[in-house]
Amino acid sequence: MTEATLSITNPDEILTLFGPRDQHLRKLRRLFAVSITQRDGRIRISGEGDDVQRATRTLEKLRHLSRKKGELSAGDIDIAASEEGAAVEGGAPAVPGGREEIDIQHAGRRIKPRTPGQSDYVDSIRQHDLTFATGPAGCGKTYLAVATAVEALRAGQIRKIVLVRPAVEAGESLGFLPGDLRAKLNPYLRPLMDALGEMIDYDQARNLMEQDVIEVIPLAYMRGRTLNDAFIILDEAQNTTVAQMKMFLTRMGERSKMVVSGDATQQDLPRGVTSGLRDAIRRLGKIDAIGIVHLKACDIVRHRLVQRIVEAYDDVDPKELNVVHGDAKDQH
Repeated sequence: MTEATLSITNPDEILTLFGPRDQHLRKLRRLFAVSITQRDGRIRISGEGDDVQRATRTLEKLRHLSRKKGELSAGDIDIAASEEGAAVEGGAPAVPGGREEIDIQHAGRRIKPRTPGQSDYVDSIRQHDLTFATGPAGCGKTYLAVATAVEALRAGQIRKIVLVRPAVEAGESLGFLPGDLRAKLNPYLRPLMDALGEMIDYDQARNLMEQDVIEVIPLAYMRGRTLNDAFIILDEAQNTTVAQMKMFLTRMGERSKMVVSGDATQQDLPRGVTSGLRDAIRRLGKIDAIGIVHLKACDIVRHRLVQRIVEAYDDVDPKELNVVHGDAKDQH
């Protein structure tokens, strides 16, 4: 039996740490199989040696987070516990031993892989000039790619970040959307901007875009370009045709890096059109200098329900989804 203690004299801090009706406390006891008690400003953790150490580190992380946020959610508990190897129900397994953070040099933001699959993804991006990644929604394909691009820009490894998305319609037509071309394209490029906005302050991001250091563009605008010293990310690549994928991949210039990501189960191409992502992985999969990572439902790090939603749809016959999707298009 091993024992550790934490000193917390502020009653409000203890209430935040333990959660409403001690919900957080009970979850931590269950996840780490330890006893956690509090008396006179001292939290005592007892149990098996390694379990006590991991539970103590988790409590310390949560204490720092509560001081910063002023509150803790159930998701905060899950994330902190999973980082110490706890098997969080409905969540992704923790990366053994932790992994190197992605250095975005942003105060208050710490980004690192949270599953073995995500760790392999980041490692592949760092080791290869071209990486393909497939996986369901919520497994960090776009987020980690953008974070790694920002890291490379901060470190002076590249001079430009180019974020690219195909403007393929998912049951809607661009013609029905209001505004000029820029306004019509904004919904397609918004997910990339959202990811970028979490890593670079708004004013700084705007200045970098005005200086053409960061560019967010539709895939069609890549034609005829050669990009040197650039980090180029193609998001939603399952919605490219074979010709578009070839066009995109041949834009790579000297000292550049590319990441191509997509979810093969959410294709919005017309029926019978081959996905450029599937085709490229088949054609290029045997080239050693190219990294290919297949993320899975267990790598999903959004709300815990997302993993179950993805798994539920995986059990549906793809023809059923195509019928629904086709009906939606016919309505326009």
